[in-house]
Amino acid sequence: MSLRVERRDVDALAHGCALLGSGGGGATTQLELLALGAPWPIEVVPADAVDPATPCLAVALAGSTMVMTERLPGPELLTAAVAAVQRWTGTTAPALCTLEIGGLNGLTGFVVAQGRTLLDADCMGRALPGIDQVSLLVDGVPGLVVATTTGDGVGLVDRPRPMDAEAMVRAALRLSGGTGAVVVGGFTAGDLVEHAVTGSTTRALTLGRAFVAAREASIGNLAAAIGGRLLAQGRIQAVLTDPVDPQVQSFHLLGPGGAVHRLITRTETLALMTDGVLISAAPTILAVLDVRTRAVLQITDLSPAHHIAVIELAAPTWWTDRPERLRRVTPAAYGVTDLEPGASG
Repeated sequence: MSLRVERRDVDALAHGCALLGSGGGGATTQLELLALGAPWPIEVVPADAVDPATPCLAVALAGSTMVMTERLPGPELLTAAVAAVQRWTGTTAPALCTLEIGGLNGLTGFVVAQGRTLLDADCMGRALPGIDQVSLLVDGVPGLVVATTTGDGVGLVDRPRPMDAEAMVRAALRLSGGTGAVVVGGFTAGDLVEHAVTGSTTRALTLGRAFVAAREASIGNLAAAIGGRLLAQGRIQAVLTDPVDPQVQSFHLLGPGGAVHRLITRTETLALMTDGVLISAAPTILAVLDVRTRAVLQITDLSPAHHIAVIELAAPTWWTDRPERLRRVTPAAYGVTDLEPGASG
């Protein structure tokens, strides 16, 4: 059944996308403002409800989320990348989905649909930092094309390996000042059913509506209302930076009753340990809230003395169904070891 999204749903949808960002994916504020200008309502259609042969695109903004808070790439960049993919494939794609439901990109499809059918699927099911973690590339779907803006132009790689796509996009983003647009094409709606996370927009909107309705409840009740589990709550006592990878940080919390929690992050939350025992780890989603304001926080928002809560949400099953997929999204995939299930430290 199609999901009818109204203009008044943008706030709830943005909250749901922020929660699925797992501390990353970028703040949604600017995309919310752009989305409010879209022609509402917008129907979001299940991927298996259209002809499986329907050509499709996956769209996203990419690059430094901190830079994007000051200089958000405009929709015209996505339009340029879409045009490049369609010229290369010789096909006009009548359907699209977002590349990444977590964070700001959860709203990107609504901004650029422009008459195309918006499908209820994405290629990550949460926020992830790498183009090589796009589900279509992970599964090796044949015939893919990845395009990214380079500043004044568009770079394109045909039938890339995941590592090729990652390298090309990172190089192009450097040319364009740290941010840009990425579009994946060369696949169909039928490919999404098998090789992507389906129902992700429905999950984000359902999650966001539950969050908004329960925002004033206690943190424990709020976690339960969104189908999550409250894992930790307390003030940040210390922040340690990994001496090898400065992007890896450990936030230490002193919880009620004296429990010591350690939230390990990189571009997203990676794991939570309590009294030295691993409690939860990626791809499970660890959303971080400001206890006082109930704001859904990005990693870059965290600082000493901040009173936060960590809520666990279920991982997209697309990642956990197969070992070859799972290894692309565990902490080890980020270069952080000893945080796999069964590990302790």
